[in-house]
Amino acid sequence: MNGWVFETNEAINLNRGWYWSSSDLVLQSAKGKLLRTPVGGWSVQQALTPTLNFKKIPWEGYRFMAMSIAATTYLHRLIAVLLGMALTTSFTAAESTTKGTEYVRVVTDQMHQLQVVKVEPHAFHVQRSAIGQIAFNEDASTTVLTPFSGRVTRLIAKVGDQVKTGDPLLEIDSPEQVPPQNDFIAAETARNKARSQLNLARIAEKRFRDLYDGKAAPFKDLQQAEAQLATAENDMRSTDTAFEAARIRLRILGRTDTEISKLEQHGTLSRTTRITAPIDGTVISRKVGPGQYVRADSGEALYAIADLSTMWLKAQVFEQDIAFVRIGQEIEVRVSAAPNRIFKARISSIGAASDLATRRVVVRSEIGNPDGALKSEMFASFKIATEEASTTAAVPAEAIIREGDLATVWVETEPMLFKRRVVDTGIQQDGLVQIRSGLDFGELVVARGAIFVDNEWRQ
Repeated sequence: MNGWVFETNEAINLNRGWYWSSSDLVLQSAKGKLLRTPVGGWSVQQALTPTLNFKKIPWEGYRFMAMSIAATTYLHRLIAVLLGMALTTSFTAAESTTKGTEYVRVVTDQMHQLQVVKVEPHAFHVQRSAIGQIAFNEDASTTVLTPFSGRVTRLIAKVGDQVKTGDPLLEIDSPEQVPPQNDFIAAETARNKARSQLNLARIAEKRFRDLYDGKAAPFKDLQQAEAQLATAENDMRSTDTAFEAARIRLRILGRTDTEISKLEQHGTLSRTTRITAPIDGTVISRKVGPGQYVRADSGEALYAIADLSTMWLKAQVFEQDIAFVRIGQEIEVRVSAAPNRIFKARISSIGAASDLATRRVVVRSEIGNPDGALKSEMFASFKIATEEASTTAAVPAEAIIREGDLATVWVETEPMLFKRRVVDTGIQQDGLVQIRSGLDFGELVVARGAIFVDNEWRQ
């Protein structure tokens, strides 16, 4: 420490050695550089000129030099540690978040993590909420019954199969198939006989007419031939009707035109018949097994087929809200299976009665389902637009900080300075929250990262 002087506010100096008191400490070099450590704080300063202040020291003062050499090393280390702490504290204070009563100031690195958006107008629709379910379109679905009793010999269609009108679903062995086929054959025989009688009557009528014209036969013979021809024609019409009726009956019982033509040509009876699909669609249920005996009078459906290209949306609306619902209003539907997708349709029917247990009215709409995302009996939430849209201020939903019934946002008053503000919120639509009061169009609020700013303010 040669060349340094420890100076107190009493100006006691020594070329070699150190003295100190409880007042401010100054280390002074020969070049005039000062390192001051005032009580209560630390800083660095430099003097322009040397302020050496030497005095003669009595010989008695040299007794203290031995002690001052050890103190010099300790004091130097202490000052270096305190100086480092002071610089670290100043740097940390410059880089940290500044907080106030209702303000938070962030630094540049923190600002990069925030998204600041402008408050803009948005048209919000006044809606009524309801719950309900998805259902099959009953106008495009049907059940399949058996027209006769018998035993199931073969199952052709399975649940989930796509079928067309006339495609076979199952085969049944039934003795009830024999009488209709026998009646058809009898009707065909009677028609053939009536056709033969008609042809014979026409020939006789022509012969007697020619004889009468040649004065070779009396007039009464011609009249008798004409009467027989008329009778034959009536019999032919009657047998034609009976034959067509027998054909239609076989079609109703499930016989195809090919099978009927084969029966007409060969006359071979068959106890086995196929039950076919009455409409195009998808097999949604099957309640019959192989070998099972089914009855025509049971009323139990063997199959159910539905066209899944359209579905019904059935909303259960509260009685107090039904007055605001009209046919043709737009409806928005969400299902748990597709949480990020909104299905839109329009109301096509309003129920005529309220459920006694739930006090709700069924409101129905029809919607296209080309990709098959909607399934029957899915739970759904509905929103029904009941009034004209109103345009108000809107902010992203992530900008709202909720604490109980209180809603706040962080407004940017100047670059990197945000103020906490209480707002009155309304409905939420399309990821935006309606702001009834508290914000003006064009103001800047924190969207992404609003919860971070709020946490900084609370700490």
